[in-house]
Amino acid sequence: MPATPPAHRTTEPAADPRRWLALVAVALSVLVISFDMTILNVALPTLASQLQAGTGQQQWIVDSYTVVFAAVMLPAGLLGDRFGRRRTLTTGLALFGLASAIGMLTDSPGTLIAARAAMGLAGALVMPMSMAVIPGLFPPAEQRRATAILAAALAAGTPLGPLIGGFLLQHFWWGSVFAINIPLTAIGIAACVLLLPESRNPAAPRMDLPGTALAAGGLGALTYGIIEGPDRGWTDPLVLGMLGGSVLALTALVLRSRRQRDPMLDLALLADRTYRWSAVAATLVSLVLFGAFFVLPLYFQSVLGADAFGTGLRLMPMMLGLMVAAKLTDRLVVRIGARTVITVGLALLAAALLIGSRTSTADGYGRAALWLTLLGLGMGLSIITAQASALITLPPARAGVGSGLLQTLRQVGGAIGVAVFGSLLAGAYRGALDTTGLPAEAAHRAGQSVVAADAVARAGGNPALAASAHGAYVHGMTVVLLAAGLIAVLSALLVAMRMPAADPRGGGAEAAPEPESAAASPAGDHR
Repeated sequence: MPATPPAHRTTEPAADPRRWLALVAVALSVLVISFDMTILNVALPTLASQLQAGTGQQQWIVDSYTVVFAAVMLPAGLLGDRFGRRRTLTTGLALFGLASAIGMLTDSPGTLIAARAAMGLAGALVMPMSMAVIPGLFPPAEQRRATAILAAALAAGTPLGPLIGGFLLQHFWWGSVFAINIPLTAIGIAACVLLLPESRNPAAPRMDLPGTALAAGGLGALTYGIIEGPDRGWTDPLVLGMLGGSVLALTALVLRSRRQRDPMLDLALLADRTYRWSAVAATLVSLVLFGAFFVLPLYFQSVLGADAFGTGLRLMPMMLGLMVAAKLTDRLVVRIGARTVITVGLALLAAALLIGSRTSTADGYGRAALWLTLLGLGMGLSIITAQASALITLPPARAGVGSGLLQTLRQVGGAIGVAVFGSLLAGAYRGALDTTGLPAEAAHRAGQSVVAADAVARAGGNPALAASAHGAYVHGMTVVLLAAGLIAVLSALLVAMRMPAADPRGGGAEAAPEPESAAASPAGDHR
């Protein structure tokens, strides 16, 4: 009896002798984009003081980047698939350098928010392409390792950002946190042009402008409503209108995508359970981590009295945990499976955040060093494994779109994390702050942030206000960490119960057949 021919056959890409050097170039590009997501966290107290930015403006300085990043990621994935992944990646790096130059020279919160939005647009061109080039560079046997290296570079930027930002703020002016991007992006462009082969999928669908508008409008309205809710009140007509509009826009985007043959938002990718639950895990990790990173720099600077560089150094235990995780993930996945590794990572994240939620004003740095080490270990195990497990399920022809969807979900989680946890922090801080005896204007300023309260206390010679502000901030921080820790616990349980036990490629199970349309699409014109 003749053997049944396979339903789908893929041609392995030729092993490019420069593939590992090319991966270094791509990893450098990812690292630049990644650490810029957190480099401003340590600079926010300085920005708040020198640009007179309130809590809401500080949140938008962070969120303008992440919202635009998330909104443009899907069409960026299509652009790369259709017109060339290397071309899209280098264009994004050039735009990132230009936007950084504008941010470096700004003198107002509004201009800085606009520059950060442009950097988010640039980052959206870079991030999905960095993952999408993997199938064209590496044979299947090496794709998990290559993807894990890129995911590790992406994760490493999170703790490196505050350290680099702190060093620059200690020795230069605040605009140096943007100036550093200019030479780094130039190096990244040169490395990609020289080392990275071009690849594309000419059969990729055209740009969906209405879908892009729905995504950007829906995400922007959602984040704006969450940020303004605590100040205006959740029943305020503008807040309700923004939240309701976001639901309508995002629902319309999903419905539009379901009707299209080749949609920008390819929900069919979520039919693969490994991709789906890996993406869910990566999104939840991003949500939890952005909450933690929003509160930590101000704790170290305003409550513990560290300078900007000292704040970056105090975050280094997290880098240590991340490095250990990066060394372990590949071997652990082979031995116990991706689901178990991600679950353990989320459990460690939960333990770290819950330990941090017990912080009091009397605690020194020792407690923070302990739980930050656990945080880095849990972050590395969960995010590196989740991203690698999701991306190796993608057919080469859908690499850009699939990577774009994954990074979009992660950035949506991060944007919502900053907005929700920032609002939770602001509400808890104002509720615990004692402004008895202060004039109305001074009390309002002190309620804006702990930085503003310290300034009011210094100007009025009021150490009691400073002590109250520090206690109120620690209270708000512990509320945020407790909420984030509980979300991490629920996330670990969800992944443990729902994610498949084996990886579809390289983890012991057979690869699921690719959709017929994807199989028919050319894997790419590699040159």
